[in-house]
Amino acid sequence: MKKMELVATLAQKTEMEKVEVLLVLEAFFKEVKEQLSAGETVIIRGFGNFTVKNRAPKVARHINRNEPMVLPETKVPVFKPALALTESVKKGSKTHLKKKPTLPTT
Repeated sequence: MKKMELVATLAQKTEMEKVEVLLVLEAFFKEVKEQLSAGETVIIRGFGNFTVKNRAPKVARHINRNEPMVLPETKVPVFKPALALTESVKKGSKTHLKKKPTLPTT
């Protein structure tokens, strides 16, 4: 699902205008970015946590020169889903597989 599809779905479910939903969604994204940039964690109970982790420096190999090079330590955003979200996804994926596929007999 793309962002505008999400906006349309949320607008329909909340009976809000698409422009209003888009503004709220953009404000949410902006706030999450600002909090993560400041090194904070964003916790949404029942959904998951957005955090920042430090990726340790590591030695890689330059493809063209075939020499080792050091990649510096970097910060990366990480999302960890809540247990409720994980269980919901697992239950949803099982509904599509009501019957095990069988091989055709000849």
